[in-house]
Amino acid sequence: MEVVYEKGSRYLKDLTVFTYHEAMSCIFPLVIFSSLFLTDQFQAYIAIPRYDLMLLICIATQILMVVGRFESMDELKVICVFHIIGLLLELFKVNMGSWSYPEEAYTKFLGVPLYSGFMYASVASYLCQAWRRLHVEIIAWPNVLLTTLLGAAIYLNFFTHHYIFDIRWWLVGILFLLFFRTYVMFKVRGNTYQMPIILAYFLIGFFVWIAENIATFFKAWHYPYQKEAWSLVDLGKLSSWFLLVIVSFLIVAHLKMLKGKEQA
Repeated sequence: MEVVYEKGSRYLKDLTVFTYHEAMSCIFPLVIFSSLFLTDQFQAYIAIPRYDLMLLICIATQILMVVGRFESMDELKVICVFHIIGLLLELFKVNMGSWSYPEEAYTKFLGVPLYSGFMYASVASYLCQAWRRLHVEIIAWPNVLLTTLLGAAIYLNFFTHHYIFDIRWWLVGILFLLFFRTYVMFKVRGNTYQMPIILAYFLIGFFVWIAENIATFFKAWHYPYQKEAWSLVDLGKLSSWFLLVIVSFLIVAHLKMLKGKEQA
């Protein structure tokens, strides 16, 4: 019984520390969601359009994250890449009618408020910080060329499926073939844990889907079926976030491995 108690106590402490590091890794997303809530509740008292204020808040947060050394300059470069990737996807999807931003703003371009890129960048911020805080290592990472081609195909499919057939399920099948032996290893209080990387992709995608529900509830954007009244985001979006998280993870993983080789 004493051994069982000690193991249970260790796991509980590890879970507490793990939760702390996960929460600290989510600083940027938490700032965005709390700002969406506050600007929605107090919109009547804001002197500038809400989306413009959100852009100022996101820029200020990013500066403070770097100045306060929550993020390094290398991590900032990764986050900027995600900002561009996300903004390009937003510009295309909004103009295809997939979703829309209903409020007016000075910092809107082709119907897309510029702060929207930071929502994608916040996912990169989480990945970079969690990777560093939990000392993440990858076991049995597949061939770099194959994973790069997979990531590019996933990203391009978000655009091409509007014109040709959607190949996302073919891509998911290739994903399982490439990553079925790959694990994520991380450390908590010196104790090592691991999980299948595909499970990690799904869990991150699931929590991003929950975050998307919160964001649409606070009118960050809305889907066509949410124009009259808010409703739960279609479960089909889970597959989209699952795939987009994979693109995000692949970029961070490749850059982390490249940085590791440079340091070695």
